[in-house]
Formats: sequence, C-alpha cells, structure tokens
Amino acid sequence: MSDADIAAIRKLLATQFRALQWAPGKSADWDAFRSTFFPDTTFVPAARPARRQTIEAFIERMRGLEAEGKLKTFAETMLGTTVHVFGNVAVALGACEMLENGTEISRDVGAFLLIKDAGEWKIAGQAWDLERETSPIPEPLQRPDGD
Repeated sequence: MSDADIAAIRKLLATQFRALQWAPGKSADWDAFRSTFFPDTTFVPAARPARRQTIEAFIERMRGLEAEGKLKTFAETMLGTTVHVFGNVAVALGACEMLENGTEISRDVGAFLLIKDAGEWKIAGQAWDLERETSPIPEPLQRPDGD
C-alpha cells in the first residue's frame, strides 16, 4: 500500500463528491462524475429494498429531480475516508454531507470497491447508506485523513 495510491483514491472520491453539485444556472459535472467509474459499475443507492442501478440511470434520476424542481440545489462535501489497498484492488469508506435546496442537511457513508487499471484507480462498485440517530458516522470518517 503506497501513500500515492491512497492519495489518488481520496482524490477520485473527492472528484465524485464535487461533481454532484448544482444550483440554478450551474449544472452538475456529469462527465467528471462518470469519469470516476469503471464501465458497468455496480451502484446501489441507500433506498430499500436494495436494487442495483446503472450510473446512467442514477444520473437520469438526479437530473429529473432537478428538472421537476424537487432538488433545486444540491451539494456534497466529503468529510473523511478510510482506504485499504492491496496491489491493484482497494476498498474505501467515504463520508459526506449533503445540502439539498439550501436548507436540508443529511450525511451518508459510501462503500467503494476500487480497481487500478493502466495505472489509474476507478470505482468498480459503490453502495451507501444514510446516517441515522441509531447509526451515526464514526468519528474517523469525519476527519479528512480518516484513517
């Protein structure tokens, strides 16, 4: 496990979180969002029952919420990550805070399966769950260095 790999993975996750921001007159950076994923990534949102979703279906859903006016503004801020690397595979947990419509704050933890191919890390699988009173975000995931 190298410090460079951990830094690259944290940068990749930060890119994804940063890309998912929009406001009136400013769209999300869907190309940057897509760029973080390996093709045909397994994507499982927090909603239950759990269902696999494609990246394109997720983007379409989020664009729909924006177009319908249900989600006029949205911003994600990465709180912290923990990363474990072995060779060309890694797992990470990343916590983020979401601000919806300028007033509604929620937080979640994403679980990421990553692969390194041709020298570049990509997300091969992602699932997440929302923070609840009974499941608070662990303290290490609330720090930028996480580990």
